[in-house]
Amino acid sequence: MGKKVLIVEDEARIREITSDYFKVSGFEVYEAENGREAMEIFDLNEVDLIILDIMMPELDGWSVCKRIRKKSDVLIIILTARSDEEDKLMGFELGADEYVTKPFSPKVLVARAKTLFKRIEGNVGEKNHLIIIDGIEINKQAYKVKSDNQEIELSPKEYSLFLYLVENKGVVLSREAILNNVWGYDYFGDTRAVDTHIKKLRKKLGNKAQHIKTIIRVGYTFEVNR
Repeated sequence: MGKKVLIVEDEARIREITSDYFKVSGFEVYEAENGREAMEIFDLNEVDLIILDIMMPELDGWSVCKRIRKKSDVLIIILTARSDEEDKLMGFELGADEYVTKPFSPKVLVARAKTLFKRIEGNVGEKNHLIIIDGIEINKQAYKVKSDNQEIELSPKEYSLFLYLVENKGVVLSREAILNNVWGYDYFGDTRAVDTHIKKLRKKLGNKAQHIKTIIRVGYTFEVNR
């Protein structure tokens, strides 16, 4: 059985075309024409990815994203005609993993979805799947992070960002390098997306956030003084 994707789009033609491309690529597809219907489908079915429009009747995409992030770390790609920088930052603030603007190529959208899955599954099967450092434990097979034996709930993007920082311990990473390696080389968004996710990551890490150092005008580094 392939991955399950929920396509939430109020324009029937766009929804049908997008659905066809995902089906041809082996995905099992659910469709919703508004936010309220999307929440009903999500609550009744296991979904691996959500393609989410913003401007919809009854319940908009921002509200859907916010509600889903309260209960799930499912991958979310926002697909919208809203291309303003502030809208993109809002999407990432709410926990979206990708932001794609219309008009778009359905073929490229499917490719982005596959890249997201590869990113979170790429470490399965490695022998050294545990990273333990100063009370922090990262399980690369289970995609879980613990701090002093307490699990920290991270979104897929936050997990990928934290893993990248830890695996490059002591190395100063520019925002551009982080974007390329965590978001992908085909991402053309603002580097402030990195700052937004670092802020959220620090909040969740609590006292362990001290290890993520800001390098002014450059980027970030993960340091452990022991």
